This record gives sequence, C-alpha cells and structure tokens, in this order.
Amino acid sequence: MNFNTLKYFFREAFTSLVRNSWLSISSVGIVTVSLIILGVSLLLVVNAEKLTKSVESSVEITAFLEESVGRVDRDRIEEQIKSNPAVDTVEFVSKEQALKEMKESFGDRADILESLEETNPLPDAFRVKTKQAAAVPATAKKIEQLKGVEQVRYGQGVVEKLLNVTRWVRYASVVTVTLLTLAAGFLIATTIRMSVFARRREISIMKILGATNWFVRFPFVLEGIVLGLTGGLLAVLVVDVGYLSLINKLKISLPFIQLVNEPRIILTILGSMVGLGVLIGALGSWFSLRKFLRV
Repeated sequence: MNFNTLKYFFREAFTSLVRNSWLSISSVGIVTVSLIILGVSLLLVVNAEKLTKSVESSVEITAFLEESVGRVDRDRIEEQIKSNPAVDTVEFVSKEQALKEMKESFGDRADILESLEETNPLPDAFRVKTKQAAAVPATAKKIEQLKGVEQVRYGQGVVEKLLNVTRWVRYASVVTVTLLTLAAGFLIATTIRMSVFARRREISIMKILGATNWFVRFPFVLEGIVLGLTGGLLAVLVVDVGYLSLINKLKISLPFIQLVNEPRIILTILGSMVGLGVLIGALGSWFSLRKFLRV
C-alpha cells in the first residue's frame, strides 16, 4: 500500500463522515451510550465480585475443644485440621483470649463480664479458614468428627444461603455483561449498515469500474474505526468522571462502603471500552459491506 492510496482512503473516510454528519453523530451517540451502559455494568460486576469475596472471606469455622484436651491432644488436633487440603489457615484461641475479645466486643459494657474472670466458662477453640467458602460445610463436618472436638460452629444454614446468593450474583453478572456486549454490537452494526446503504450506488459504481472488494471496503472500515474510537473515548470520559466522583462522595458520606479503586482494574475496564468500540466499529463496517460487494 503506497502513500497515495493510504491518503485516498483517509480522505474518503473523512469526506464520508462530514457528508453524513448527522448519521455519524448518531452512530457516535449510539456507540457512546452502549459503551457507557457496558462500562457501568462492568464496574457493577467488579464491585459485586469484590463484595462477594469480602463476605466469603469472613466465613470461618470455630471448633470448640473439650475441657479435658491437653497440650499434646491440642497439637494433634491442629495437625489433623491442617492436613485437610481445603484448609487455608488455623488459629488457636485460648479461653483467656476468647474472654478478652468478648470484652472488647462489649465496649463500654465490658464490666458486666468481670465475674467471668475467675471462673472462665469459655472453651479453647480453633478458628479455621478454608481456601474456598464453598468448602466450609464439608470441612466443618470433618473437623467435628475429630476426637477432642466438642462442637463446631460456622453459621450453619446461613452460610449455605450466602453461598447460593453469591453464586447467583456471579451468574447474573456474566449474563448481564454478555447481553449488553451483544446489544451494543448489534446497535453499532445496524447504524453502520444504514451508512453503507445510503452509499450503495457509489459502491456499485466503484465495483463496475473494477475496484477490488478490499479497495472498496477499507475506507468504510476506517470510518467505522473513527466512529467506534470517538464513541469509546466519550464513554470512557463519562464513566471515569462519574465513577471517580462517586468514590469521592462515598468516602465522605458513606465511608464504610469501599468501592473498587485500584488503578489497574479501572484502567483495564476503560481500555477495554475503547478497544471494544474500535473493534465493533471495524467489524460492523466490514460485515455490513458483504451484501453490497456481492452485487
């Protein structure tokens, strides 16, 4: 491809954009709106996944030991728990530490627990975290069967419901993003197809004069890339400004809500939006011309 040919392609693409300015503006608008919706959905999915992992990470198993368990038996039980491949961490909590933590949780009302200091009724225990939250129920049953373990608690019933909810959140997130991506692609391709249809006579004349399919198609592909890139950049600007403003407002009004603010994740989503806009614009133009190039 020589310089004059490349210059011709860019000139034709620019001329088409100016000639069909209203159609170009509507195409950019559709790309922008579609990618804004998609970008917001991706951010919602990322934050929902963060919340899900945060909730799952807080699920732990508490194994209460029998009062007669000594140091040797305690070490044996700890080793047996650690040997389970589903277990991530094991922490021993003495009855003294458990009482101290209980007092801290009571805050200003901790004085009502002073009578327990002499005859501490709390048992020694192990706090166990699994590598995956889904493994909690099965792991708890195995720990409960160990000799020297009196009782196991992990929020039976509540944990199972929590795992079901988080599972459906993930499924719904994937389905939502997939549907929005397909919808954005369909809208953009339809708009570009309208642009091609408006120039069908020009395409037919070029084919009669002997122009190759590639020669006819390339200016339209450039046009689609420009439309997709412009829409993608506008969508990125709106989503970025809006999301950062939301983060700053939540820090002041609702500081306990922590949204995803890692630059790597946000830049990946924003970059994907621009790349998707360019890709859909190019592919939309490419496939929209097939019908007319066959004539």
